[in-house]
Amino acid sequence: MNLFSNIPEELPEELVDVLTESSNVRIERIMSDGHTSPDDFWYDQVQNEWVLLVSGSATLEFEDRSVELKPGDYLLIPAHQKHRVAATSETEKTIWLAVFYD
Repeated sequence: MNLFSNIPEELPEELVDVLTESSNVRIERIMSDGHTSPDDFWYDQVQNEWVLLVSGSATLEFEDRSVELKPGDYLLIPAHQKHRVAATSETEKTIWLAVFYD
């Protein structure tokens, strides 16, 4: 398997592939192409999320700050920390590796 295989040419919406999961951990490859969270939408997840930006670029918004990500950047989003995707690259695919855990 390869994170860069089977990437569609067109992404009308963000694409999420579950790479593996167990009872308390899920690993996803997320692909964006200029996608953002809907206006006034905030993720409020029950699990922690460790996310690595593999390619492209992105801006995550939190209630008190914004974080710009470039390839290789990673961060931990604790459970119930409200956040949203404010921007992803419009010139190249943005690929995320996300690990959700209790």
